[in-house]
Amino acid sequence: MRKTIILASSSPRRAELLKKVVRKFKIIPSKVDEANIPAPSPKSFCIKAALAKAKDIAEKHKNAVVIGADTIIALGKKIIGKPKNKRDAVRILKSLAGRTHQVITGLAVVDSNSSKTLTAYEVTRVKMKKVKAGEIKEYVESGRPLDKAGAYGIQEIEDIFIEKIDGDYDNVVGLPVRALKKLLRRIN
Repeated sequence: MRKTIILASSSPRRAELLKKVVRKFKIIPSKVDEANIPAPSPKSFCIKAALAKAKDIAEKHKNAVVIGADTIIALGKKIIGKPKNKRDAVRILKSLAGRTHQVITGLAVVDSNSSKTLTAYEVTRVKMKKVKAGEIKEYVESGRPLDKAGAYGIQEIEDIFIEKIDGDYDNVVGLPVRALKKLLRRIN
């Protein structure tokens, strides 16, 4: 019997990217509270968060391969998550303007039958242009950055805000497809 693939995320961007790898899968978001995950570094945090999400769902569903992912923005060693509100989104985008930051996604794949677990992470460096305050405000007023780490979706702002991307573009959207393919090949 084939195992069901489950994406432990409600992100529509992740679901779209997963379609590049797997034709059929279920979406069952994890309810893990990331605020309670201690980690010494941004990379470690992403992996721990992805693993917590995947294990949470794997414990509840047999005969499944569960994919957990967590994407953050790191400016130096500081983790920048999703903005609390529009004011916070403006603050975040101003702090990123004219600077290079890292987009880090932790991945975890868990086989719910065997408990076999694999993890990985992907890092992409993104340099933002020195964006005008009016452009930031206009984007934030659209409401689109409020559910995204770093207060932006690359696919929404690339032409206006982004100067250079060094690494995996899919990672910046929210799911490093190449890294995930490798994990899925190894889990079986």
